[in-house]
Amino acid sequence: MSLEFRHIAHAYGQVRALEDISFSAPTGEITCLLGASGCGKSTLLGLTAGLLTVQQGSIMLGGNVLADAQHSPPPEARPVGLVFQDGALFPHMTIAANVGFGLPRARRTEVEGWLASVGLAGMGARYPHELSGGQQQRAALARAMAPRPRVLLMDEPFASVDIVLRRKLRRDCRILLREAGATVVLVTHDPAEALDIADHIAVMEAGRIVQFGTPRDLHHAPQTAAVGAIFSGAQVIAGERHGDSLITAFGPWPLECVLGAVPDAGPDSGAVDLLVQADRLDLVADSAGCSVRDVHLLGPVTRVLLSGAGGAPITVETTAPVNPGEAYRTVPQPESVRAFAQN
Repeated sequence: MSLEFRHIAHAYGQVRALEDISFSAPTGEITCLLGASGCGKSTLLGLTAGLLTVQQGSIMLGGNVLADAQHSPPPEARPVGLVFQDGALFPHMTIAANVGFGLPRARRTEVEGWLASVGLAGMGARYPHELSGGQQQRAALARAMAPRPRVLLMDEPFASVDIVLRRKLRRDCRILLREAGATVVLVTHDPAEALDIADHIAVMEAGRIVQFGTPRDLHHAPQTAAVGAIFSGAQVIAGERHGDSLITAFGPWPLECVLGAVPDAGPDSGAVDLLVQADRLDLVADSAGCSVRDVHLLGPVTRVLLSGAGGAPITVETTAPVNPGEAYRTVPQPESVRAFAQN
């Protein structure tokens, strides 16, 4: 069943945590809430789980009201599973007892099957402290899925696991969750994690969703410079259009470098944010250009940090030799820059 958020708003006193949140998490797919700490993503998860009361708007499940300002069932009365960042296993209970906790006695025979599904076959007699961090998270996932909830909420479930294991764990979880057919909402602050596991991503900023779409949508068609920078690793450069040029702190750039149209505030000028990859910039020696702040070899390419007018930095990755004692101007390659109107 799809999980739908309709005009959700929430405040903690005078602090607005969420503002007019509306989107749908499709049935049987994984939707990520992505954003920095304090953007409201965990608040939205808490409202869905019943840990917080909806103040404004409604949360729908399969077309029926799951929660709104007039109807707020407690967590145990919702068909929702929750996986916390630290797993939150009961330390005095075996792994099998943890997974079977809350299951009717007739279904306790399913526990070993759930353990096997997350790669913990034969470990049911162990206690949480006898498992690694990654194994504890797998056990927490099995416990959340065992009651077969229609919705599974995951709050930064891989954050406490080392980075190498994290990659494998989230890919294994993606396959398991997709096969189980659960509607999943996962909170993360890591763009790589969102791209790795999600079918849809809601990018959040200051309590609002700035863009919602598939990983491909967000990577190839960002609607803001900030979203583009998150998913492409590109840098955002301030510029202003003057006639057939873009004036930047790193010299004039030709309009031919822009992919698509250049938004502007008038017939021939306007402030814009420019999104450009470090490896799509060429360097040309120019005594009136930018000074070199740092040169660092990265295998086949050299990373160069330049200081533009006013001290603004820009990074260039090049295979050409760079003399730290010279000055350079930057020249973007054709159709390598995305331009966005400044907010």
